[in-house]
Amino acid sequence: MEVLSSDLIKGEQCLDCSRWESDAEWSGLLLQNESLYQYNDFLKEYLARYKYRGDYALAKPFAHILKNYIEKSEFDIVIPIPLSNERLYERGFNQSTALLEEAEVRPSCLLTRSHSEKQSKKTRKERLQQEQVFQLGEADVKGKRIILFDDIYTTGTTLRQAAKLLREAGAVEVSSLTLSRG
Repeated sequence: MEVLSSDLIKGEQCLDCSRWESDAEWSGLLLQNESLYQYNDFLKEYLARYKYRGDYALAKPFAHILKNYIEKSEFDIVIPIPLSNERLYERGFNQSTALLEEAEVRPSCLLTRSHSEKQSKKTRKERLQQEQVFQLGEADVKGKRIILFDDIYTTGTTLRQAAKLLREAGAVEVSSLTLSRG
């Protein structure tokens, strides 16, 4: 698990979560986020090869730790953060879904995503001001404990938007797990 330096911690939370929790609109939606690795130059290049150059086999080294983490978690549903149809067509696969499948975790693809500019092209401010991009189909999440899964936690906006939608639909608890934390 990622361990943050003490200057990035406020009480029991990281500074980022503390900021989110101080905003009434976002407070209490996401129980917690756990990141397996710190995002660094090596992981940046590794994930770029995986996501943008289609080197699907690069998911394998993460399978064991991801499977172990999820097996120890209490949840009803694991939902990968979806790509828009356009982004899925460009890449040929959803990197988050593929990581879960490689770890032998059955993902529940209950969310869809509208197309927008690539997150990596947006500034932090633009990401934080982004409107809701997710939709939930006919799936019943009432009373469910959900783990959202994504490859990279940058600002937390994506995960919190998904958590907000799921909580509004009746999920009792939403946590998130990311491969890395930027």
